[in-house]
Amino acid sequence: MEELISLYWPVILVALVIGLIVGYLAFRPKQRISLSDDTPQRPHMQSRSADGGEGNTIVDAAAAGTADIAGQLLDADVHEHLPGADGDPDDLTALKGIGPKLASTLNGLGLTTYGQIAMLSDNQLEAIDEKLGAFAGRLKRDRVVEQAAYLARGDTAGYEARFGKL
Repeated sequence: MEELISLYWPVILVALVIGLIVGYLAFRPKQRISLSDDTPQRPHMQSRSADGGEGNTIVDAAAAGTADIAGQLLDADVHEHLPGADGDPDDLTALKGIGPKLASTLNGLGLTTYGQIAMLSDNQLEAIDEKLGAFAGRLKRDRVVEQAAYLARGDTAGYEARFGKL
């Protein structure tokens, strides 16, 4: 066996290099996609802030999922703040189905911007719904998350076409 390797080592080395090149060409990323600067991004596509918000990588998603499950098991809030709370608060009463009382309740729960509401998952929506008391079911019934998604990305024309005048 040693004679075979010592005799054919150049051929083995060339085969290894060719295998590495073919492997690289077969498994490299084939497509690169980038959005232009004038294309509005949906709230879930925007990168998170560097001040502790959740990121967009697979590791960040796994860590957030693990924290969410641990929080449910321990019955504790695991997120210090909801994502998207940067900037001035929006007028939540502009959303159909949200009046001043519900808006103040949502503000008390930490939801102050359209972007935050637009990024709510179904599980988060159910958890918030349990805390709304008399307003339970209102957010889902009035499709508030969908409305907030239009307003968060600044698509008032799309909002008005779908839900009526603002």
